[in-house]
Amino acid sequence: MDALLTSFLAAALGEFGDRTQILVAFLAIRFGAARPVLAGAAVGALANALIAGIAGAMVNGIVTVRALSLLVAVAMIYAGATGFFTKKPLEIGKEWKTGAFLTSAFLFFLAEFGDKTQFLTFALSAQYDAPVLTAFGATAGVVAAAAPAALLAAHFETTLPLRPIRYGVAVLFLLGGFIVAVNALRLI
Repeated sequence: MDALLTSFLAAALGEFGDRTQILVAFLAIRFGAARPVLAGAAVGALANALIAGIAGAMVNGIVTVRALSLLVAVAMIYAGATGFFTKKPLEIGKEWKTGAFLTSAFLFFLAEFGDKTQFLTFALSAQYDAPVLTAFGATAGVVAAAAPAALLAAHFETTLPLRPIRYGVAVLFLLGGFIVAVNALRLI
């Protein structure tokens, strides 16, 4: 259960203010429908989370508990550091004729592949050795973060202060990563 909740919180916080939220808002505007866009984003997020979860579980038996804690710390610090940089939105898919669901699923998969949320999911799956729970928790967190973007669509960026939220979350990840690293290295 810890894997589910931790991955949910990490993914939800990590995605807030990220380019994938902007992508979901853009797709909801383009297709004029929030539900299929959100469902497609969920499928793309689940595919990424399952890849990360399975890979993390494979690492679990290979490295020590201390190394796994350091892996989580590095993932958190990476997530925090990337929160201070604005990423360009994806330029592909603007003219695809595949429909809201398929376009959203594929674009969301591409946008999230190798992103901080996938790295966090990998690290947490390695830590907890629970790939399915970690993957479902991360997917639920991503969908929870994407839902306001899909529902608010055109008003998303003007309604929510995305930059301050992204910076605040980045600071939380940096502090959390530092604390986990200090504990893993047994410096205190």
